[in-house]
Amino acid sequence: MANYDNQQARYGARAGAVPAIDEGLRAHMLRVYNYMAAGLAITGVSALVTAMLAISSTPTEFTLPNGVSLTTFGAALFGSPLQWVVILAPLAMVFFLSFRIQKMSVSGAQTTFWVFALLMGISMSSIFLIYTSTSITQVFFISAAMFGAMSIWGYTTKRDLTKMGSFLFMGVIGLLVAMIVNIFLGSNALGFAISVIGVGIFVGLTAYDTQKIKEMYDVNDDGSVAGRKAVMGALMLYFDLILIFQFMLSLFGNRQ
Repeated sequence: MANYDNQQARYGARAGAVPAIDEGLRAHMLRVYNYMAAGLAITGVSALVTAMLAISSTPTEFTLPNGVSLTTFGAALFGSPLQWVVILAPLAMVFFLSFRIQKMSVSGAQTTFWVFALLMGISMSSIFLIYTSTSITQVFFISAAMFGAMSIWGYTTKRDLTKMGSFLFMGVIGLLVAMIVNIFLGSNALGFAISVIGVGIFVGLTAYDTQKIKEMYDVNDDGSVAGRKAVMGALMLYFDLILIFQFMLSLFGNRQ
């Protein structure tokens, strides 16, 4: 009888622990999504503000082939060596955050992520020179809906997505090679194929990354470890959505 009572107490403790773990996991995932959403908001605002400062409402001496006129600021940003700083700065921040995050405080990791999102917005402001504002908005919401559906699936599925993730990472490498080749070829057909395949790869990675973030959660993590994991999770999902959006925009965006 005593053994039975001990077993009941032990199983009851386990059963009681499950809701606590689930509640902690939900809070962790909500934190990840909140960080990601804040990063996207910073990127969107900085991209829009930069575009407003760069695009002139009246004809200027700095006019692009599609008829978009640039201010002096815009010409310096997109038509001088400064453009390489704008393009490469977000990438430098990603490497810095990835390699240094384990030694950062949570507030330091958050600040680095916000700065990265700001620089990414400045870098992405060039899309307003190419596509109409309406199509940018429409494509973003379509991309966000695709991202949301796949992230939910990645969170809820019982299937192990590890093998799929390995295959998709190989696809990313192939995609990068194809993009570099197409810089020299300038093939519209290859560019179209790259965009289609890119959407498929990063839609799949959204599910994989969501499951990975879920599995990284540990109820025993202290505040600092959990905070750093949340920032890295937000960065992973941020990239998935941004790349889905960029590839979708190249497929369906209406050009100026």
